[in-house]
Amino acid sequence: MASSRIVAVLGATGNQGESVVRRLLKDGTFTPRAITRDPSSAASIELKKLGAEVVKGDTKDKASLVNALRGSEGLFAVTLTSFPPYSAEKPGEVTVGKTIIDVAKEVGIKFIVFSSVPGLTKLTGGKYKNCSLYDDKEEIEDYLKASGVKNASLHLGSFMENIYTQRGLKKTESGKFAFSIPKYTPEARQSFTWVGHDVGEAALALFKHYDDPSKNISGKVFPVVTGNIPYGDYVALIGKALGQDVSFNTIPTTGNVPYDEMFAAQAEYNGFYTSTPVPNPDLAALGAKFATIDEFIEKEVKKRFL
Repeated sequence: MASSRIVAVLGATGNQGESVVRRLLKDGTFTPRAITRDPSSAASIELKKLGAEVVKGDTKDKASLVNALRGSEGLFAVTLTSFPPYSAEKPGEVTVGKTIIDVAKEVGIKFIVFSSVPGLTKLTGGKYKNCSLYDDKEEIEDYLKASGVKNASLHLGSFMENIYTQRGLKKTESGKFAFSIPKYTPEARQSFTWVGHDVGEAALALFKHYDDPSKNISGKVFPVVTGNIPYGDYVALIGKALGQDVSFNTIPTTGNVPYDEMFAAQAEYNGFYTSTPVPNPDLAALGAKFATIDEFIEKEVKKRFL
């Protein structure tokens, strides 16, 4: 029998949301309610087959969001990066994020886990002030902390899945593999997050313990870091698994100022989370069992590139 305790998951058919839905289903303490704009999509149907409740909801439509979230105990929230100009049909990320929090409070949700990152304007003392995709999330996070709803934020590193979803790793015409990344040198460190595994682990741990006052969870930020190593070392591990050297290419620019600043700041600040031990002991103490970089390469990289 499905649990009567419901956790609503926004972005349920995306990488982060699906990670949370699958982990909640495996554990069984909560029933995940997958919120999606299109319940008839193949990804939505697959989640329903797995046992998730699938409900139509659109973060740009407050009324549909109220209906989708009503009756949920918890909420996993993720917002999508957006750039101006904004309109009613295309609201900015901050507007969407604040609406999600307002609706969650209105319908009585008890605890929100928000997927976020540190704002770069504040972090870098104004050196990188054009990275709205980070600063917008920080503004939403601050609004959440002031909302009166119990909350926790997950700060994610570079998505390890990007090597295939963003085609960072490619086979050249010569048959050799090449890895390309903006701004990074092989010596610069990066904080990596295996989203498909570790985001679900972290979110589940927080949902299971948010109402325990001894854990002191609400209002805190929890970095989710699978590993923090130089990019060159990461590429070398991939090459070892693939049985050949992988060349490392630094791309000078993405052609997009906010993304250029994101990569430049990550490289300069060593992926942001070097002070966080791996695995994060605060999340491990709550029962989260994180993967490793080697496990990601073995499970996800080899099957796609060998």
